[in-house]
This record gives sequence, C-alpha cells and structure tokens, in this order.
Amino acid sequence: MPRSRTRRLVFAALMIACTLVLEQLRIFHMPQGGSVTLGGMVPLLLLAYREGPAVDMLGGGIYGLLNLLQDPFVVHPVQVLFDYPLPYMCMGLAAALPRHRVLSTALAFAARFLCHVFSGVVFFASYAPAGMNPLRYSLVFNATYLLPDFLICCLILKLLPVKRIFAALRS
Repeated sequence: MPRSRTRRLVFAALMIACTLVLEQLRIFHMPQGGSVTLGGMVPLLLLAYREGPAVDMLGGGIYGLLNLLQDPFVVHPVQVLFDYPLPYMCMGLAAALPRHRVLSTALAFAARFLCHVFSGVVFFASYAPAGMNPLRYSLVFNATYLLPDFLICCLILKLLPVKRIFAALRS
C-alpha cells in the first residue's frame, strides 16, 4: 500500500524538526558560520533515503530557511541562497544512489560544500588572510567543518539499523 501524503508530510516535518534540534548539538562552531555537529544532517539524509530527492530537497530548503531564522549571518541576499536553502536542498542528492548510501551521502555533502565554497569566494573573500587566494581560503574554511560533519554522519548511519527503522515505519 503506498504511503499517504499525510504520512509523508508528517515524516518530513519530523525529520526537519530533528535536524533543527541536532544542529544545536555543536562540537564546535566556526567564527563566520558553519559547525561540526553530532549528526545534524542524519535526519535529512534519512528523509532522502526514504522519500527520494524531491521531498528531501523541499525539506532541506525549509530547514535552510528555519536555520536562517535561528542563526543568521547575512551579508547579501544572494549569499543567503548559497548559505541557507540551496546547500540543504543538496542533501536530497543522498537519494541519487540508493544502493550506495555512503557514496550518495558523499555526493550530497560535496554539493553542499560547493554551495558554501561559492558563497565564501564571492561574499567572504575579505576574511581571507592577506595574500591568500579567496578560493583556497573558502575551500579550507568550509572543509574544516563539513568534512568532520560528513564523517560523523556516515558513522551514525553505519551504526543505525536504517532498514529496520524504515520497516518499522511501514507497519
């Protein structure tokens, strides 16, 4: 029996809410934004695995806008797009390769990374140390928090019994 729209909506809302809570459990927070969390993106990844990229992209965009309300760091309207809704919409790419969750999760984080790097090069180049290339600065800055966050999410997803959780949700 196909899942009803209501069940999908409730699951998406629950995953967005869990992401909001988990993103507050920060291991460390970067000075100009970005944090390493205790698996903050896991709920959005689970949403992608279960509901597919379209639902997760919508959920990620909603989470990004809620994150903007909670912890804004705004220098330009276009920067808002590349630091808030778009990177989290990219988490929907985790559904691209359903049989290869680590690879598809890496793809999602890589797309998110590119959004933040673009924002860093265009809007935060002035934060780069004197003589440092803004692209290099943005790559290093964003990798500093996104790589550990990716590894933590992969570890959690490896430990979670994802198939059993989804089977329990079906019944």
